[in-house]
Amino acid sequence: MVAIKDAPRTSTTLIIRSDSGSRITHSRDPYYSLMRRLFQEDATARRGQQFLTIIEERQKSGNAVKTSEWESIMKELDVGRASFYAMRNKLLGAGLISNKNKEYRLSSQFSKDLIDMANWWSTAILNKDPDEL
Repeated sequence: MVAIKDAPRTSTTLIIRSDSGSRITHSRDPYYSLMRRLFQEDATARRGQQFLTIIEERQKSGNAVKTSEWESIMKELDVGRASFYAMRNKLLGAGLISNKNKEYRLSSQFSKDLIDMANWWSTAILNKDPDEL
């Protein structure tokens, strides 16, 4: 049996909405709206947002969150071990965070993946000139 902290985290599910009124940029809280597209439960979305905010603030201050701090982060988020690692793995799988040198950091992989998908759709499926994008 694989421990949840070691579970594969190569991808995740993201809810895509087609109507313009559901765009993240139209939300009062875009960060939370993004989390709701990743997590089904409101409480998990809020914890995901809080975890990302902790990582962001610590990264900006030059004191990145160490993976060894998982117990204190769990307490701060008021979540159990399995729930913490499931949330973390989903954020890793989405490419929002990375785990390098035993530190959690915000990652640009998420945006790179979305840009790649959008470009592929526009050029390969809609036959648009890449320069028009």
